[in-house]
Amino acid sequence: MAPRALWKGQLRLSLVSIPVEIFSATKTGARVSFRQIHEPSGERIRYQKVAKGVGPVKSDDIVKGYEVGDEYVLIEPEELEEIWLETKKTLELVQFVDACEIPPLYFDKPYYIVASDDLAADAYRVVRDALRAADKVGLGQLTMRGKEYLCAIKPCGDGLLLETLHYADEIRNADPLFSGMEDAESDEELLDVATTLIEKKTKPFHAEAFEDSYDQALRKLLDAKVKNKKTPRASADKDEGDGEDNVVDLMSALKQSLKEEGGGSSSRRKASGSKSSASKPSSSGPGRGKSKTAASRKKAS
Repeated sequence: MAPRALWKGQLRLSLVSIPVEIFSATKTGARVSFRQIHEPSGERIRYQKVAKGVGPVKSDDIVKGYEVGDEYVLIEPEELEEIWLETKKTLELVQFVDACEIPPLYFDKPYYIVASDDLAADAYRVVRDALRAADKVGLGQLTMRGKEYLCAIKPCGDGLLLETLHYADEIRNADPLFSGMEDAESDEELLDVATTLIEKKTKPFHAEAFEDSYDQALRKLLDAKVKNKKTPRASADKDEGDGEDNVVDLMSALKQSLKEEGGGSSSRRKASGSKSSASKPSSSGPGRGKSKTAASRKKAS
């Protein structure tokens, strides 16, 4: 299945605008991943969005909140959409720097920039080849997934690679961490040995030369576990709906486990429930302020 573009817009160089699409350069699922399983029942653990005093809530009822003191200022999705930024649809190359000028710690995540159609391909190639001939990296900004990113654009094989960069205020100052390192010179003999060793092991970089040995060992373990009929198993739930039925089934299993552990648990839960229903939430807490605001919004609608 073809990957889905994460961003569509114009790559602009002065008066030239090129329709492009941006795709993630990395893929998920390349390594082994696990599910969390409730061992007594064999059920998969699921996570729900809940509100204090309300329980599970619908996604449509959730808005963003900005914390100010002991309350949240609520922001509607439409209000965020109304924030107009040219970088939502245009990635303009506003500056060029030498390829080695950006410190590595600023680089975040790579993406591929692809020409949207054949008509855009000629201009796309011109920008790619010009960057390669000048040995420069283009800088610009784009808005994607609710955030404006600083970007570096450089040639990559037959295409262009975009790498998002951290902003300066996102980089932690390293001086306090390295303050214990003195500026005294290294022992000359030891330095010669280390330098010689580095020179002997220096060769061109090929990513294929490195393999994830832990992932390989993990796959061997899993293969052996799968083939071993004595390995404990749990039924995989193929229903990926909202998970409410699974939560109910899990609750039933937990209640059954409590009954099997010993009597009297039901009455204790009843007493605890009566006590919690009688208690009043604090009027000064953020949860209280949020509930009142949500209620007033509901009434107004």
